[in-house]
Amino acid sequence: MIQTAEQFAERVGVVTACQVLKVPRSAVYRARQPEPSAPPSRPTPARALSEAERGGVRQTLNSDRFVDCAPRTVYATLLDEQTYLCSPRTMYRILAENDEVRERRDQLRHPNYAKPELLATGPNQVWSWDITKLLGPVKWTYYSLYVLLDIYSRYVVGWLLAERESSRLAEELISESCLKQNIPPQQLTIHADRGGPMLSKPLALLMSDLGVTKSHSRPLVSNDNPFSEAQFKTMKYRPDYPIRFGCLADARSWAREFFAWYNTAHYHSALSLLTPADVHSGRATTVIAARQQVLQQAYIQHPDRFVKGVPIHPALPTAVWINPPKSDPAPAPVGPKTTGVDTDDLH
Repeated sequence: MIQTAEQFAERVGVVTACQVLKVPRSAVYRARQPEPSAPPSRPTPARALSEAERGGVRQTLNSDRFVDCAPRTVYATLLDEQTYLCSPRTMYRILAENDEVRERRDQLRHPNYAKPELLATGPNQVWSWDITKLLGPVKWTYYSLYVLLDIYSRYVVGWLLAERESSRLAEELISESCLKQNIPPQQLTIHADRGGPMLSKPLALLMSDLGVTKSHSRPLVSNDNPFSEAQFKTMKYRPDYPIRFGCLADARSWAREFFAWYNTAHYHSALSLLTPADVHSGRATTVIAARQQVLQQAYIQHPDRFVKGVPIHPALPTAVWINPPKSDPAPAPVGPKTTGVDTDDLH
């Protein structure tokens, strides 16, 4: 278009040509300008430091003595010692040329921890466990509650209450729970955060002997263990949860009643309002079929009350994820998302 305007402008003038072709005159004038040439390289001033001197300055700044000091501190220190190398600005310029305007000491590089992605399509495939504190009778007294949870059925497969956290107690809980659930080798993955008992070497050796795969949350990422966090919230938001427990026996008695209720009488919203025991034991299909018959009978008696037709009982979720992959086209994740919030906890 600019070339056309140039040719037309030779006959009728620039203004008329630009009006007819609807081209800005500034574009025509700009096109007539010659291409700018590269600016000439700046000559090195005669007073500049030589390469040897610049290398000496850099070596001094990166020496063991000054590696953790700012250039201005190095400058002042050397002046007190009757030594002058260059100005602080020149020191910064030399460091910038070598990409060293940063922390120059060797620093510990933390590894990039991979986000755990765990899938359970049935009971006893992935367990999650954690430890929470229960307040004792007086200030600064706590009891440690260990809980093992199946993420697919939300069934508490084992729990233990003690006065302290201990890897030995965690070993006992996991080994007894695996024995009680008849877990064969290479079937189960147990996920936990990075607490002391979870990372202990004896526990890792035990899980290796049992043929259990271990999985850990990323450091300082509580959302990587959402199911245990949600279960603890459900527990501590119960109406009968006390502010403090009178003693260890009192806490054990309350926990025994709570876990019996949670496993067998708690209708879980993420499990199509089934109890964890129904899902864990395989009774879910039978219970859903019986409920569907009740809904069918209610529709037969009063079809006008069901404007959308026969009510259908929601099916049991087929997959439960911890951190579902974003690119995975599998069924949508069920239950607590990576935020760690369970709908059962929103009372």
